[in-house]
Amino acid sequence: MSVQRQRSTRLEQFYHKYLQNERSADFIAAVSEYYSNETLKRLAVAGNRVVRRAAVLALGFLGNYDANEVVGRALRDRDRAVRLLAEHGLRQIWFRAGNDHHYQSLNALVRLNDNGHFYEAIEQCRELLAEAPLLAEAWNQRAIAEFSLFDYEESALNCQRVLEINPYHFNAAMGLGHCYLQMDQPILALEAFKDALRINPNLECVRSQIRQLERSMGRERLDD
Repeated sequence: MSVQRQRSTRLEQFYHKYLQNERSADFIAAVSEYYSNETLKRLAVAGNRVVRRAAVLALGFLGNYDANEVVGRALRDRDRAVRLLAEHGLRQIWFRAGNDHHYQSLNALVRLNDNGHFYEAIEQCRELLAEAPLLAEAWNQRAIAEFSLFDYEESALNCQRVLEINPYHFNAAMGLGHCYLQMDQPILALEAFKDALRINPNLECVRSQIRQLERSMGRERLDD
């Protein structure tokens, strides 16, 4: 048996065991012992269906931000389970773009936004971005706070900044679409939602939003 096949078989075993007992800590420990991030990235692309699922799941738990592209591409995998695991994993990977301090700061920003402390969130985003201007998730959290304060134009600008840094950030693409809707720019909103769906074809809520916008714009053209 080749080394590649041995690696694939072992990873499949770890994955099946995880599905049986749902013990993520055991899965993480087992994968960490045998696999590097680079190996997991290769398996996420070249493995069979089960291996791709296992590798993408593992990268979601363990992957650094350099796994963003591989897992981002997995959003379009032919296997639905891989796509769903990639969507969940990316949300975790985005928070690992910087160092431990940045990770803690990003989680603090999420808590501020979740609890409605939007002005404080914007101020802390400003401080964090002064230190780490390429931290896409900080721009995203700032966009969320600004949207919540009805500053849609500024929120849109920050969503665009997120996508310049991280083209796989489907949440920012969705956010941009909602900003344009609030700004009464349906054509730009439609383009943004289509971009979000191009990045992540699994966004059924966005697919529905696109259909509604297209119907609405079609009725407006008929009325004209």
